[in-house]
Amino acid sequence: MKANLLQLPFAALAAVSLTLLTGCSSLSTETIQYLGVPRQAPTDWQQVEILQSLPDRPHTKLGEVVASVSLNPSPKVEKVEKAMRRKAAALGADAVALIRDQVEVTGSFMSGPYWSPHVSPIRDRVIVGVAIKYE
Repeated sequence: MKANLLQLPFAALAAVSLTLLTGCSSLSTETIQYLGVPRQAPTDWQQVEILQSLPDRPHTKLGEVVASVSLNPSPKVEKVEKAMRRKAAALGADAVALIRDQVEVTGSFMSGPYWSPHVSPIRDRVIVGVAIKYE
């Protein structure tokens, strides 16, 4: 009887953890300012363009905006674009040109008993854009 009482809290905790891990979409962003590039005043994030490639128009590369996005479920495209625009605007960008969009292993999840753990990779969509300022 004691074994069943001890197993119940662990089973409940595992079920809640699994629900939290799989039930919500996630999105995190960060910026990497390039060295040697003068700091720019922030711009209006709603005016920042999202481009599929670097433009022919003269520009300065300010840094990179990196978004890590869950796959299942994934957040709406509008939410990802808004987050990337906000980060690029903080660098003073007029646009962010997407240079990479791929699925990568970003972590791991361990489950099972301590004497026989099972490690599963966590895969996210990683999107990298170059924040640019038009000349």
